[in-house]
Amino acid sequence: MSSKGFEIVTEPAAVRPPKPLYSNVSPAVSSPCISLCRLDEQKVCRGCFRHVEDIREWRSADDQRRRVICAQALLRKQSVAAEGR
Repeated sequence: MSSKGFEIVTEPAAVRPPKPLYSNVSPAVSSPCISLCRLDEQKVCRGCFRHVEDIREWRSADDQRRRVICAQALLRKQSVAAEGR
């Protein structure tokens, strides 16, 4: 109790669950990396066709996000092939 007769009660802060940290390896979605890591002018890897931000995000991405990244990379790869580069 305090000197004025009031008891100060504090409630503990809500505990937030930790953000999941996935690994580079997923049994559901394999990495498109082929160990040919070279970025072009648009910061897209010439080996796997992922943008540098997608590569950075890969480790913390869940399987659904990884599927989106892979689909976008495939579109980039097909676009490059159609242009004949």
